[in-house]
Amino acid sequence: MSVGLIGLLDDIAGIAKVAAASLDDVAGMAMKAGLKASGAVIDDAAVTPKYLTGFTADRELPIVGKIAGGSIKNKLIFLLPAALILGTFLPWAITPLLMLGGAYLCYEGAEKIWHLMAPKAAHAHETGLEPVALSPTTMEDTKVGSAIKTDFILSAEIMAIALAELPGESFVTQAIVLFLVAVGITAAVYGAVALIVKADDAGLWMAQRGSSFTRAVGRAIVKGMPYFMTGLTVVGTAAMIWVGGSIIVHGVHDFGLHGVGDLIHDAAVAAAASLGGVVGWVVETLGYAIAGLVVGAVAIPVVGYVISPLWTQIKKLLPGARAVRA
Repeated sequence: MSVGLIGLLDDIAGIAKVAAASLDDVAGMAMKAGLKASGAVIDDAAVTPKYLTGFTADRELPIVGKIAGGSIKNKLIFLLPAALILGTFLPWAITPLLMLGGAYLCYEGAEKIWHLMAPKAAHAHETGLEPVALSPTTMEDTKVGSAIKTDFILSAEIMAIALAELPGESFVTQAIVLFLVAVGITAAVYGAVALIVKADDAGLWMAQRGSSFTRAVGRAIVKGMPYFMTGLTVVGTAAMIWVGGSIIVHGVHDFGLHGVGDLIHDAAVAAAASLGGVVGWVVETLGYAIAGLVVGAVAIPVVGYVISPLWTQIKKLLPGARAVRA
């Protein structure tokens, strides 16, 4: 009996070791997949704070919470099942869908640059796409809805990139890894956003109490946050264009059109060989950004004159549209 018990305990220990190794493998795959999606993650974290502009301090964290809730809903309810279904039954559809998402990122980034260069024309374009908020409540709802819509695209890119890192893995493993990536990235992104948007409040608190050093640090935070937020907006816009452009270029390359991708790659390799790897990366990133700007510049009139009017007509045909107009 004792020998049988020892054998049983040994088998249990062996199973536990295999399970632990499997968990380590899953965690490692989730970490690798998350790091691969870091470009879109940075984009997500940099873009979100701009949606809080114009709101009082007491509304900032609730709005971040609403956007985070929409983000996790995007990832777990819609995108995770869709990624698993596409990966299993329609793997050929992943690249075109990624390219559509990339085109949207390019459009959003190019529109922000247009708004900076020609604010009146850009504002007229935006007004034609969505209703103007008439009250603080509808303004908040509009901002949250816009943030969640942008997050959906970025989350789709993140989940698709993560899925691409799991070739040959079982359905269950893919599901677990994508779940970990979804939850981990959402917590990291919106935790960072919450810290960013409340940093000025923390600085004000520090500036009003404590030692002279604490007060000095607090004043520096309060004075520096507007510049930091401006820089974050610039980073977010640049990341949108860069990530979107790289997705488009790689997608076109997958469809057999190698010209643009090869040109960017060759330029990056030449720069790296003569000036170093960092310069090569900068050249490659700049190439993707230029491609993204071109796509975004083309997308602006297409959205304004084709997609938006078409969508307006489609919505009029949807059930309940007449009741809303009445």
